[in-house]
Amino acid sequence: MPDRVICRSDHEYIGLPLVFYWQEQRLEVAEVLVQNRTPTGYWFRVRNAEFGIFELDYDLDSDQWSVHQI
Repeated sequence: MPDRVICRSDHEYIGLPLVFYWQEQRLEVAEVLVQNRTPTGYWFRVRNAEFGIFELDYDLDSDQWSVHQI
């Protein structure tokens, strides 16, 4: 099963991540620390109150997210 991220889309294509799934747990984004547009999509560094810092990468070509704890 691919990684899942739920975003709030106001005016940008992806918007900002609000919730993501990691190890079958639903985690809320407490804070977006960094966000960047990459050549292949979007990249976010976020903080979850319980589990710490994560990187969320979205690839436009595959239309898929990857979630990594750092």
